[in-house]
Amino acid sequence: MAAANDLEKRSVMMATNRRTVPYIYMEDPSAFQGGYAVATAKKKSMTPRKPRADAERNRSHLTEVAKKAFTERGSDVTLDEIAKRAGLGIGTLYRHFPTRAAMLQAIYRQEVEQLADAAAVLLESMQPLEALRAWLRLFVEYIGTKKIIVPALDAATGDNVALFEYSSTQITEAANQLVARAIENGEIHEDTHALDLLFAVFGFSKTNDQTDWTARAYRLIDILVAGVARVR
Repeated sequence: MAAANDLEKRSVMMATNRRTVPYIYMEDPSAFQGGYAVATAKKKSMTPRKPRADAERNRSHLTEVAKKAFTERGSDVTLDEIAKRAGLGIGTLYRHFPTRAAMLQAIYRQEVEQLADAAAVLLESMQPLEALRAWLRLFVEYIGTKKIIVPALDAATGDNVALFEYSSTQITEAANQLVARAIENGEIHEDTHALDLLFAVFGFSKTNDQTDWTARAYRLIDILVAGVARVR
């Protein structure tokens, strides 16, 4: 009888231990060999690491250097030259940008995001109407970079639809934010549409290749802003 009771107790203990297994389940069966602590350590090791600070700096530095190189040399610039200009090895460049297309897409995306982020920054430091004027000037600078990057990007890859859709959304939302604030502040007419301003500036800048096109685009912006501004 005592033996039977002892056997029953051992069975209960084994069943209880088995019920703890699902809570520390890992795909690798060897995780159970050392108990819960080993399983937890393995689980933590599977969590994706954040990029190291120096890796992020290298990527940002490469992107800026590449932008300048493409601006100066056009599509003829090589990845080797970009790495040398950046003072980094070609292996480091390829770790961040495995292809020429990847680098060009990174430059394009960075330009778009910097332009979009500038809207909120400008609204914090100046009145909405002047923030709109300043942002439209940044938009002109973005177009200048786009004139150089997009042909090289199209030559490197045809898989740019999602990137261009993303950039259009980011820019339109930033422009809408600026126009909405200027309307709310009573500085421009309520029927002002951000897309009208974007199309006017983009259409002029994209088709104008004269050496003074940037200065002329700035004058156009002043005309547009004067046209939508409320007279006080």
